[in-house]
Amino acid sequence: MRRTLLLALVFGLATGITGCAALRNLFNTAFKKPQFRFKTVNLKNASLTGASIETVWTLDNPNPIGLSLAELDYNFFVEDKQVVAGAPRRGLQIPADGRAELVFPANVKFQDLVPAVGVFLNQDTARYRAEGHIGVKTPIGVLKFPIRKEGVFEVPKVPQLAFEPPRITHIDLSGATVEIPLRVTNRNSFPLPVGGIAGNLSIGGAKVGTVSTGNLGLLQGKGTQTVSLPVKVNFASALQAANAIRQGRGTLALTGNLTSGNGSIPISFSEVENFIR
Repeated sequence: MRRTLLLALVFGLATGITGCAALRNLFNTAFKKPQFRFKTVNLKNASLTGASIETVWTLDNPNPIGLSLAELDYNFFVEDKQVVAGAPRRGLQIPADGRAELVFPANVKFQDLVPAVGVFLNQDTARYRAEGHIGVKTPIGVLKFPIRKEGVFEVPKVPQLAFEPPRITHIDLSGATVEIPLRVTNRNSFPLPVGGIAGNLSIGGAKVGTVSTGNLGLLQGKGTQTVSLPVKVNFASALQAANAIRQGRGTLALTGNLTSGNGSIPISFSEVENFIR
């Protein structure tokens, strides 16, 4: 009954049959206000240099007539700093007796938020705030709904790096060839692109050369990848490394950079390992 009445009233308003204010008042009574709600926040395309953060909202239309999006005003902040954000297109249709999902994306560059990205990446979460309003075009005018939401999102963490026992593949009086396994673990719940790890390698406190993993691709959430780093050690120029290799135990150290997204993060770590043959 309400559906038939509302459709008849819409026809009357659309064709100018508005005889008196009573008809419009009756329409206002029959029309049900749509419901606008926050649904979720999504973190996409995350790297150590930035991410796309989407807030997702739903608009429920309980009326037998379609509605459309007429106004948009959206602002997005991370750690109280405003970032560039997009919005759904005006004119978006909300179906009769249906629901529309509204997605507001924002591209966040971490270097624009804080002086030191490395410090930011040590946080577990970061704060966000969405505010503004939408306007929905209806037969009774444009209805405005506020956008207000505060929350946190997971900050991408630098992968955990660890050596595994190095293997001596060749040794003689002048030097040795050593294969050093490097284990890379994604500490995040989401995939993380790792363009590569490169830097200076030391054994027993002596620099033995530069190493590079090459592009490691997309490391799955909580996933681990192990890559072997081959290095040739010249005993004459790296006496401390020679002693460590001959004794079968020494400190391995790697200082360099890890590339992710469009930037790189400095890394430096060391471990004591036993050499195997």
